[in-house]
Amino acid sequence: MTDDYDIVVAGAGHNSLVAAAYLGKAGLRCLVLEGREVIGGDTATEELTLPGFWSDTCSTAHNVLQASPTLRFDELGLAAHGLEYIHPDPVVHMPFPDGTSLTMWRDLDRTCEEFAAFSPRDADGYRRMMSEYDDVKGLFGAYRYTPIDWGPSLDERLADRADGMRWQRRRQMSAWEIIRTEFEDWHSRAFMLWMAFMTMQPPDHPATGLLAYSLAYGRQMHSWTLPKGGSRALPLALARVVTDQGGAVLTGKPVVRLVVEGERCVGVETADGERFGARRGVLSSIHPKHLVDMAPRQAWGEDFLFGVDTWQAGVSMFVAHYASTEPPRFAAADRELTPVAVGIAPSVERVLRIGGQFSRGAVEIDDPVLLVLCPTTADPTRAPEGSHTLKVIGFQPYELPEGPHAWDDCKDEVSRANLMQLRRFAPNLTDDVLLAAAVKSPLDLERINAHNWHGSCHGGAQGPAQSGRLRPVPGWAQHRMPIPGLYQTGSTTHPGASVSAGPGRNAAAVILKDLGTGLEAALA
Repeated sequence: MTDDYDIVVAGAGHNSLVAAAYLGKAGLRCLVLEGREVIGGDTATEELTLPGFWSDTCSTAHNVLQASPTLRFDELGLAAHGLEYIHPDPVVHMPFPDGTSLTMWRDLDRTCEEFAAFSPRDADGYRRMMSEYDDVKGLFGAYRYTPIDWGPSLDERLADRADGMRWQRRRQMSAWEIIRTEFEDWHSRAFMLWMAFMTMQPPDHPATGLLAYSLAYGRQMHSWTLPKGGSRALPLALARVVTDQGGAVLTGKPVVRLVVEGERCVGVETADGERFGARRGVLSSIHPKHLVDMAPRQAWGEDFLFGVDTWQAGVSMFVAHYASTEPPRFAAADRELTPVAVGIAPSVERVLRIGGQFSRGAVEIDDPVLLVLCPTTADPTRAPEGSHTLKVIGFQPYELPEGPHAWDDCKDEVSRANLMQLRRFAPNLTDDVLLAAAVKSPLDLERINAHNWHGSCHGGAQGPAQSGRLRPVPGWAQHRMPIPGLYQTGSTTHPGASVSAGPGRNAAAVILKDLGTGLEAALA
């Protein structure tokens, strides 16, 4: 067994690479092993349709990352390693079935004018919500980028504020309860519900109230933030940091077993039988549902196994990628728009149906809710000159009454329904404009990346039972696993989903503390 590295990292998603980059800058030599031939996990960018058309496999926007210490303070020097962000304007456009539309612009006043066209009260409500969240963003950010139990809890942080009790209540409310109070017109409500749903948490579920504020605020402040060259620009820059510090990133090396000696994890074994030893520790981003099968079950303990057994996947996406000769074009007032991001939320009722649809395992293709992305309108480097990449995202359950294998028989019908919905508002997307397609059902998303367990690209549900001190498993929220020497990162750990660098940064801090130093060693 080779043991040339201090830390062996299983998986090359962005959080694994973030952790390895911090550890490397603190003087630890890291080896990152990735099962696929491309790095990035859900921040990969691939030629899914035609050569030269670079489509983001999952994540396209890196909004949450913009507020992270990793990026704000340039802690890893990612800009010097090729990472560049584009901030499109308009941010997102939403056409409605009655011929009206609502557009978010980077200018807050201009966005408020869009709401005011439906209701002056709604414009005031939106402005007030942005101001209220701006006042507490630092508090919530500090919580996200601090390992669990290393500082005050979120409730303790809020208790120190004069308006803390209000935010405690808002956190436990549903996004829908907040939105229906703050907004009166159905267009405004549909827009805000759709926005609050963008981390795949049904907005009528309890404890989603913060999303009614934070997701709209993040888009308003940073736009639908695009990494130039595709989502892969982030993992590629991170990999350069790792290798610059003497580490290595190997692809085509799926980890299949943890090497445990004397009850301690001392390395990993890959599918080809090769073993890699770790002098100081092993860091995993393997989904807990798969991780527990890589060591004897008695090594985990009954409480940990119970936590894994009861893990819930949450909402899954249904994605169709297209290569096209034109972007989707939308009529809006006195102009034509070709935005990067488009939301389709036909009604309040249709958005609110999504949660029930998932719990029933029902494939519903009537009037679908969509997220449509055409990043090439702002970043032409992703396609041949004059061409575009288009991603149409719907929301469908992984579990079907006939079993998830039934997706192979019905996915084309669902993709047609989603495309027809988009064409209601962008009729220029005729068959001759669309050159090729790659349709990915929730089952396909799991096949592409095993971390997308049951089709969830956001690390699973993030309700009260799978958040904070309970993520991923009660008692093991500090990135340390029951097997000594084994640590966990990725979106199944605190603070959870989205491209934030939070789980990776927090895991690195815990590992460095256990090794007798701290994150400051990486920041010197």
